[in-house]
Amino acid sequence: MGEKMKNIVLIKQVPEIGEAKIDPLTGTLNRKGIPLTINPIDLNAIELALQIKEKVGGTVQVITMGPEYAEKVLREALALGCDEAFHLIGNEFAASDTYATSYALSQAIKSLKPWDIIISGEKAIDGDTGQVGPGIASFLSIPIISYALQCQIIDSTRFVIERTIERGVQRIEIAPPFLITVTKGMNISRFPTLKGKIQARNMKIQKMNAHALHLSPDYIGYHGSPTRVIKVENYKIERKGKILKDIETSLMAEAFIEFLNEQGVI
Repeated sequence: MGEKMKNIVLIKQVPEIGEAKIDPLTGTLNRKGIPLTINPIDLNAIELALQIKEKVGGTVQVITMGPEYAEKVLREALALGCDEAFHLIGNEFAASDTYATSYALSQAIKSLKPWDIIISGEKAIDGDTGQVGPGIASFLSIPIISYALQCQIIDSTRFVIERTIERGVQRIEIAPPFLITVTKGMNISRFPTLKGKIQARNMKIQKMNAHALHLSPDYIGYHGSPTRVIKVENYKIERKGKILKDIETSLMAEAFIEFLNEQGVI
């Protein structure tokens, strides 16, 4: 492995926070007419890849799987400084669960060999599973470091990473190849420059499909997904309380105790 590295960042297009709507008839997420943007934590993944590029040299490739309009997030990544963009696209990938998504992306990544590090956000805000990164690492048979809090770049063969675990923080020194999923607090993502936006507009997005990757329909999309989302519902939590107004401070505790008695708490 030379000093110059080739790293891959996985990104996803998601509904803007607060804009997601559930179809009352199907119980599934309705994306029509909803503003879509890059998954926020994926910006932290891009930032780490760019920091590695600036420290030890090399290139950053970015890849996403999705319909035609998902090209938007790839151009956002190119505007930030990524060098190449790949779009895994096709109706065969529709309705993929996290397993089928992990498999498809892992095969696309295999076609881009050689590479050093694969970087992704810890999870997407629309699914919130955190399963795709580990799934890809499993299909590629490479180590994974999930929920990374910090990444110290020693050189192209040494990385010191701190990750959150159940009992605290774990510190690991590792050499590529590996996959890392980053948390929101790892870094502060940069903003695209005007020059970057202009360049990204004219850069080629390289398309990849199931046929080119020799992917069987039995392993991708609906047929390759062992899980099914039956229904998604919005739940509203009602807090039945009482607002105490114009009451003397000395009587506040007595009123509070009375309220707890009414609720059967005490």
